[in-house]
Amino acid sequence: MKTLLALTFAAVTAAPGMLLAHHAWPVSNARLVTVKGTVTDFAWSNPHPMITVQVKTEDGQTETWMVGGPAINRMEANGWTRTTVKAGDVITGIGYQFSDGQKIVRLERVVLPDGKEMRVYGR
Repeated sequence: MKTLLALTFAAVTAAPGMLLAHHAWPVSNARLVTVKGTVTDFAWSNPHPMITVQVKTEDGQTETWMVGGPAINRMEANGWTRTTVKAGDVITGIGYQFSDGQKIVRLERVVLPDGKEMRVYGR
């Protein structure tokens, strides 16, 4: 019985920390960044659908950026489907970059090839 209580206590006290750690994207909220490029992959899976984008830099080089949103159900609530973007599409992702400089963006919205703007958080 003591072991069961100890395990239950450990699970209950650890769960909020794990949830907070998972949901806290390590981004800099100081400014929005804009990433425009060609989609090479759209991984429609939880916990975060991620779009891989090849971006041309001002000096002609190519960088790979990952732009992602919230869970699938939240994106679906904002009109997204697994076919909203596809390889070859040129999109513009607007969001917050990881604060450590990684080329990863937590999306706020995307501008699709036809000019339609898709939000991910419904704001």
